[in-house]
Amino acid sequence: MTLQSLRLKKNADRRLKAGHLWLYSNEIDTEVTPFKSLEVGSQVMVEAANGKAMGVAYVNPHSLICARLVSRDPTQGLDRSLLVHRLNQALALRQRLFDKPFYRLVHGEGDLLPGLVIDRYDDVLVVQLNTAGMQAVAEELLDALDKVLSPAVVVFRNDTSGRRQEGLESRIEVVKGELPDPVLLEENGVRFAAPVLDGQKTGWFYDHRVNRAWLNSLVAGKRVLDLFSYVGGWGVQAAAHGASGVLCVDSSGAALERVAENAALNGLQEQVAIGEGDAFEVLAALKADDEQFDVVILDPPAFIKKRKDIPNGERAYGKLNREAMRLLGRDGLLVSASCSMHLAPERLVDVVRGAVRHQDRHGQILFQGHQGPDHPVHPAIPETSYLKALGVRVFRD
Repeated sequence: MTLQSLRLKKNADRRLKAGHLWLYSNEIDTEVTPFKSLEVGSQVMVEAANGKAMGVAYVNPHSLICARLVSRDPTQGLDRSLLVHRLNQALALRQRLFDKPFYRLVHGEGDLLPGLVIDRYDDVLVVQLNTAGMQAVAEELLDALDKVLSPAVVVFRNDTSGRRQEGLESRIEVVKGELPDPVLLEENGVRFAAPVLDGQKTGWFYDHRVNRAWLNSLVAGKRVLDLFSYVGGWGVQAAAHGASGVLCVDSSGAALERVAENAALNGLQEQVAIGEGDAFEVLAALKADDEQFDVVILDPPAFIKKRKDIPNGERAYGKLNREAMRLLGRDGLLVSASCSMHLAPERLVDVVRGAVRHQDRHGQILFQGHQGPDHPVHPAIPETSYLKALGVRVFRD
């Protein structure tokens, strides 16, 4: 295998040696490497400043993360053979973790396949090719998936913001088979239909599975408010586990139609109500009507997408938690989650602490959750750890 070389500056190999998979454009020795002339998505041999081969990466010279390592073996590039191997490794982990085929099969760098996300809904796979390097091996990936799983249906959800940053077109297409309607999944014993073509991300968020399971054990007989409900992952599960009533709130009418469908799918129409609107406006309206809940769930979209958004994002999380706590009874339970990678776990604790004191209440953290094990964290890449969830008892003397 003959590849062009990507030579690093002196000492720029430290992160790779520590296990990281990314290279930044300012780490490349452009005097030795004709960096800007490299073809987007092509594979290169990464070399230390002394010329020692460190592995194979794919490149995008127009991106800040200009290269992502796919193999530390200089003789092994990203091809069908390596894809089959990595997919088998990923599948073996999920089969060890779960007894039913509903999970994230590939979590990018966490599964040593940077830029690739695959969610599994039994024999339907929904794939995101988020980088030019992964897009370049799309055909090899389809062959590898056939070899490992022989799925009936494969959907490419290539409409992510990451693709736009890579200069790739946005497209959603069924590339194999005929998509069933509905696409079903099961989580924590509850059935759902996932909108894999027009929903958020791949249609479902498996990452909160463990956190939902914790809450499910505490909702029997409780009145529950599920804000940013999407298609009802939290709220419908709460109803299925004995909540006396659930109000699911989202700004998307289409998502709320899915909530109603998922409630009906489980025979929970009487327990689950829906409300459309901006979360902050709905909170204010509920408070004005003197509504109270035993449990409030906050699972908002990322308020902090970039580092520069941290101050405004933390203020938004603070306001959301304060307003939500006003709807809790004398002894209530708050689930406060954040998928913002740039919000450190301890800062979410600070947000909740500040909100508790603002309401002149007491708080006890009962649970600290994280993304599920089918979203493995790469120990050298802190960016792969993004999800936080706190279960907090909020009470008065």
